[in-house]
Order: sequence, then structure tokens, then C-alpha cells
Amino acid sequence: MCDKNYIPFSRKAYYYETDGMGIVHHSNYIRWMEETRIYWLEYIGYPYSKVEESGLMIPVLSAECEYKYPIRFDDVFEIHIMLSYFNGVRFSVEYKITNKTADKLSAIGKSSHCFVNEDFRPVRTKRLFPELYNLFNDNLNIVF
Repeated sequence: MCDKNYIPFSRKAYYYETDGMGIVHHSNYIRWMEETRIYWLEYIGYPYSKVEESGLMIPVLSAECEYKYPIRFDDVFEIHIMLSYFNGVRFSVEYKITNKTADKLSAIGKSSHCFVNEDFRPVRTKRLFPELYNLFNDNLNIVF
């Protein structure tokens, strides 16, 4: 299922993101995944600025990316995102990155995160941040 009002994160690859082989350096895919998470949070109604104002932080616990087809300077890419796991404290996000210029799947990725307070102690969102908990719970396993 895909939310029909959601426009996937998309842009052109910038020159500075490329390496000596003329393709986007692998590290940029992880950055794009983060950009997409921030974009998605804003879309579901809880922008990252609100997360921080609430006294929460969302550190990355792990990130992985499997590369399929290169993206080059000026190629347009699109990223679909899905919240694939959520238990109120920890969550995982999956990504599908498509080179729209070449019409090919470029990468698939996954990142894991948790909610912590300013002391880096885990936070149970269901009790302390019910609005955030409900937004995540309502969007679990929906492809955007």
C-alpha cells in the first residue's frame, strides 16, 4: 500500500557527490536515506524540529545499503521509504532508491534507530509521547 498523497523524496545527484569514477560515492546513499527520513517525518506531521523541541533524539543504531546500479552526476533519483519495525522505543526503516534517469533500481537499504532523551536514555514513546507513538504505529509497514 502506498499513500497516494505522498510524493517520494527525489532530486538530482550533485557533482560534489560523485567520486573519481564519475558515480555517486557510496557514502552519499546513507545521507540520502537520512534526508528521506527527515522528509517522511515532516510528511506524517512530526517534523524533526518538533522531535528535538520535545527533548528527544533519534540516533542511528545501524545502517546498511546494498548497491545495485550506479547513480551519476545529474541523474534524478527517487527514494521510497517504509517503517518496517516499531516497538515504541526502537524502529527500523527500509529504503528503495531508484535511478529515475536510467529507470533502474540503484540500491536498497535499512537503518535502525531508537528514541532517547538528552541523557541518551531510552524513551518509551507510548507513555511519554503518545502523539508520536500513534503516528509511527499508524504508518507501520506502509510504503511511501
